[in-house]
Amino acid sequence: MKKKIVALTGAGISAESGLATFRGSDGLWEGHRVEDVASPEGWARNPALVLDFYNQRRAAARAAQPNAGHLALAALERDFEVVVITQNVDDLHERAGSSHVIHLHGQLFEARSTRHEELIYPLSGDTIHLGDVCERGHQLRPNIVWFGEAVPLMEQAMEETASADVLLVIGTSLQVYPAANLVHFTRPGCPTYVIDPSQPPLAGRANLHFVAEPATTGVPKVAALLLQQA
Repeated sequence: MKKKIVALTGAGISAESGLATFRGSDGLWEGHRVEDVASPEGWARNPALVLDFYNQRRAAARAAQPNAGHLALAALERDFEVVVITQNVDDLHERAGSSHVIHLHGQLFEARSTRHEELIYPLSGDTIHLGDVCERGHQLRPNIVWFGEAVPLMEQAMEETASADVLLVIGTSLQVYPAANLVHFTRPGCPTYVIDPSQPPLAGRANLHFVAEPATTGVPKVAALLLQQA
């Protein structure tokens, strides 16, 4: 039976493909207050602004390409069972070849009904317009988990993490909850590799390895190490 690797990925890995991180050091996302474009209140105030913002993010994500970090993770599937749990809403993991990706915070290339959360639609283009409605006549919105909303895939992510043989933490500050709590669901002593130029707050864990590099160089290094140990 193949060993199971669970990779928790954050904005850092997408940033290396040229996509803006969710919250910059100034608290803004692409020049907007996060509360204005990533909260139910922002949507209620100005849905046109929110739709335009995500339409632009979609176009940027479609133009971006998976980087060496995404590709190294996907390549690990040849020798391991790999589950990617990502806080990112882009599709770069899938385009790199990862076959089991859990999007905790939703997916940029999907729309969902504002009234019926179970009505989710893939987007063939980059735009959702005011007036675009679900089959029951309600406005469509991005299928993104905004601040203040429940994270529907969190329980599935916890179950996957609890059965990991190895945990990779890639490009995330571990400051966004509940996703940051996932690291506490591993089995005792589960090897944990943190790949990030800075060190998220994980001191005190057993079998913890810091790789102070960006994903494009750090993930291939850790992947090579895991293959040697397999």
